[in-house]
Amino acid sequence: MSTIERALSKQKKNQKVAPESSSTEPVDSVEQADETATTSAPVVKETSTPAVEQSDNSHKKELYIDVEDLEERGFVSIDASRRRINEEYRAIKRKLLKNAFGPLAETLTNPNIIMVSSAKPGEGKTFTAINLALSIAAEKDKTVLLVDADVLRPNVSKTLKIKTDDGLMEYLLDEKEDISEVMYNTNIDKLRIIPAGKSHHLSTELLASGKMQDTIDEIANRYPDRIVIIDTPPLIGINETAILTNFAGQAVVVTVEGRSKMVDIRNAVGQLNPDMAIGFIVNKAQLSVDDEAGYYGYYYASKD
Repeated sequence: MSTIERALSKQKKNQKVAPESSSTEPVDSVEQADETATTSAPVVKETSTPAVEQSDNSHKKELYIDVEDLEERGFVSIDASRRRINEEYRAIKRKLLKNAFGPLAETLTNPNIIMVSSAKPGEGKTFTAINLALSIAAEKDKTVLLVDADVLRPNVSKTLKIKTDDGLMEYLLDEKEDISEVMYNTNIDKLRIIPAGKSHHLSTELLASGKMQDTIDEIANRYPDRIVIIDTPPLIGINETAILTNFAGQAVVVTVEGRSKMVDIRNAVGQLNPDMAIGFIVNKAQLSVDDEAGYYGYYYASKD
């Protein structure tokens, strides 16, 4: 039994038995994820002309993401190549999409909003959030919005090597009137980004505000085909993350093989809303050469 499975086993013993209608079968590994959906290479626009998504930020400049540079740095590639990391994230996203749009969605609040976090800094949550966004952008019938809500240590823009003037904090501070003003199109056709913006001493209060709740409701429900990936601060010791757990229907907790401590994993899970669909990515796992699972294991908490 893996360390993650042991953590979940202890977590389940401490939870009340959920109604049978809201339970889901645990998934032992990434290979068991549903593979029924189809993907295609996302369209990468060659010009800097912004794409128009109805009323979404059609007046804003388009952010250019260097997809070749990302691939060279080990991120998911946006073509249809059969690289190992592409296959691993294809499998991972299948379960997330199934939770977001399948039968389980009826038991979740905002099932299409997925928060990506970790127990502590440096465990790969931003890497995971970006890879999930890139992989979902390859879906034929889905769009994806990547939100950097790690307002204390924002890393999405830095990792993608993009520069923006405004972000989530400017909107919550009423410096921008509409969320579309900080929602940026990219040269990846189905990918939009809301950067964190500038740090602010009232970030906890801003994220807990009614305006933030209304914003989450809008971006969750405005487009029925949209998945929202939120890169949040680490779960342990950060007030902002505790607030964000109330907004998402799913949570992905990133751990590092051989480094993440069991006590930290348990504490991290304890910070999450127990009504969420909770999954784990085991990052940098050491596998044998005969193991076809890749570098990531993926496990889901049972609701029963």
